[in-house]
Amino acid sequence: MDVAHTTLAERIARALAGLDHSANADGVEDSASTSVDETWRAYLEQADAVLRTVREPSENMARAGDPRVWAKMIEAAIEESEAV
Repeated sequence: MDVAHTTLAERIARALAGLDHSANADGVEDSASTSVDETWRAYLEQADAVLRTVREPSENMARAGDPRVWAKMIEAAIEESEAV
């Protein structure tokens, strides 16, 4: 199983920055990687809001796995985000 080497908050923030900058989404830049590298930290508050929103699994998610494990994992991600 692959394991990320960056926090979930950073990955979410980078995805949000990419949406704003990349021409493949809402932006205008053909290659947005430099802009994303320079601006992702500005999206950390939004990333934290996403993490807090997904803390509670949907009913379908709870049926697919252990909701207590999910909650612990998201809480760990929130703790990581506070350290970024």
